Amino acid sequence: MSTPEKPGFIPPHGHYQALLSYQKSEVVYDITFYFSHNFLARGDRTIDQMIQAARSGKQNIVEGSKASGTSKEMEIKLTNVARASLEELLMDFRDFLRVRGLRLWAKDSKEARFVRKLGNKSHVTYETYREFVETRSAEVVANIAICLIHQTNYLLDQQIRRLEQDFLNEGGLRERMTAPAYSTELRQIRILAHERVQQCQCSRHGRVGRRG
Repeated sequence: MSTPEKPGFIPPHGHYQALLSYQKSEVVYDITFYFSHNFLARGDRTIDQMIQAARSGKQNIVEGSKASGTSKEMEIKLTNVARASLEELLMDFRDFLRVRGLRLWAKDSKEARFVRKLGNKSHVTYETYREFVETRSAEVVANIAICLIHQTNYLLDQQIRRLEQDFLNEGGLRERMTAPAYSTELRQIRILAHERVQQCQCSRHGRVGRRG
């Protein structure tokens, strides 16, 4: 049984709710859901595509976090899938603005800075943005979503770099189980090879002795 002093074989994992990247991705999903159902025409295939991309971003962070205890490699792969899904969603929002001739906020615009400031709290939810999302135009809501996706992607990039470093230093349960097995097999091969060399040397010395 694991205790605080002596943790179990599988390290703590699955606490995705505490990840800032997950919190942001959940807000992105909620805003995308509202946006697609209120600003896109009914029957537009983009609705399903955008919601699916937002969901994939959120859910793969969850699945990656759950996999962290057994395989760091799988956690990295799933987190990268989340990052790619949100990048796809980012392009959908940008396309929405571009094809309609709407303004994309500059990174340092007062509007973008305001949205970033809203997200600086220790814990953010859709409620943080509801007032602005549900009372503003499609142009404003799309830009809010874009700002949040950029924030989430930045957090995921940081998370992926940390995971890659952890993988190199420690690995997960699967990697730790595989490494000792490989090391044991390698040691056995080296011992057998050494014994074989010794046997060959003894045989050679014996033959030389008989010839003398």
